[in-house]
Amino acid sequence: MKKRFLKQQLLITSLVLLPLVGAHSQITERQRPARWDSLVVGARFMDRFMPMEGCDLRSDVWGADSVRPRLVDNGIEDARWSYWGGNIVQGEDGLWHQFVAAWPEGARKGHMEWSRSWVIHAVGPTMHGPFRPRDVVGRGHNPEIYQTADSTWVVYVIDGRYTSKSLDGPWEYGKYDFDPQGKPVIEGLSNLSFARRPDGGWLMVCRGGGIWMSDDGLSTWKQVSDGSVYPRVEGRFEDPVLWRDSVQYHLIVNDWLGRIAYYLRSGDGLQWTVDDGEAYMPGIALHKDGVQEHWFKYERMRIVQDSEGRAVQANFAVIDTIKWEDKPFDRHSSKNICIPLDPGLLLALENARTKGKIALRIRAEEGFLPQRDLDLTTLRFGSPHVVDYGGGASHLSSHIDGDDLILTFRTKDAGFTDADFAAKLLVRRCDNGRTTFGFVRMPSPTPSLTK
Repeated sequence: MKKRFLKQQLLITSLVLLPLVGAHSQITERQRPARWDSLVVGARFMDRFMPMEGCDLRSDVWGADSVRPRLVDNGIEDARWSYWGGNIVQGEDGLWHQFVAAWPEGARKGHMEWSRSWVIHAVGPTMHGPFRPRDVVGRGHNPEIYQTADSTWVVYVIDGRYTSKSLDGPWEYGKYDFDPQGKPVIEGLSNLSFARRPDGGWLMVCRGGGIWMSDDGLSTWKQVSDGSVYPRVEGRFEDPVLWRDSVQYHLIVNDWLGRIAYYLRSGDGLQWTVDDGEAYMPGIALHKDGVQEHWFKYERMRIVQDSEGRAVQANFAVIDTIKWEDKPFDRHSSKNICIPLDPGLLLALENARTKGKIALRIRAEEGFLPQRDLDLTTLRFGSPHVVDYGGGASHLSSHIDGDDLILTFRTKDAGFTDADFAAKLLVRRCDNGRTTFGFVRMPSPTPSLTK
């Protein structure tokens, strides 16, 4: 079923975009590994995308037929400006603030005017918008905003940064300092993405997949990787997005030519493992009734996190045609869209190594009781690379502790290896029928397969 669904998505997308394919189509078909056909539902990062939010569905707007009608109150768009990239944070005012690149739709070079874009500060009532411009930060492209420990807001742009103590500015432009520490810089220092480390410092990934660290997110960035951490596969990689939750670091990187993204995880930000399956690809922008917005390109993915650090929304720069076919004053343009993500379950280990068993706590949350809302007959737990293919341990016993649920598993059934710094759970929800997931940090050393 999963294999057939993915093939249908690829076929639908190809048929919709067939007239666009040509010498400069920015498309090449990447051969997926045969083993991916055996991934179970919920294994791919792509399985976490949920229907888009919004209620203003309109057809009397710019765009190819493949993106009309669409939810114009999702993300940011208008007829006068082309938007690209950017991410979203919540301010002390309770509103959601988006920092996004923009240039006039009627600019002489069309989409290729991006190199002269402005960083726009837009504001919306919800994390999915609609966002409306409030002010201009300054010139720049591919912005990403983050906040340092001393409450300084930093807006990264290609070849620079803006800083301010307030989301409303004033903004001061400056430059980062970089120290490669004698290592070769991989594919230049652009399209950066940032995550705060548990010790208060910062981790950064550059376009080429090099890993850098800074003590505070503003002082000198030092390269700590000897090479790219990206998957060792054919691809034209760019637009990495980096974030960290209470369990691990996450990294998604886009193969823009193949229009397929890859998902990686790390326990320390230095050593990375690649999870099988697509992180995203065209076809993920779905309405609640199943109607799809067939955007030609999805790029500049950025993440909104909840108080636990979990990814709860992805926003993308999207365009309805080949970039250089977007001309001034035509029907084509670009915007930023927001797609909710399944945040997954909150897990904790109770006792990792007790007579060859593991006890796992599934925490209750507002509106969610694990003992009521999960179909435990579908639950699998263990090494992520085993669980993703239907393996792992089923639970031996369960008991309720307050509103939480505690499950016990045999360690030897979980399929752990010494490389596993986190365990994964997959289980179907009773309330909506979706397969959800959860990660939990494993102790060091990882429980042995035979103990």
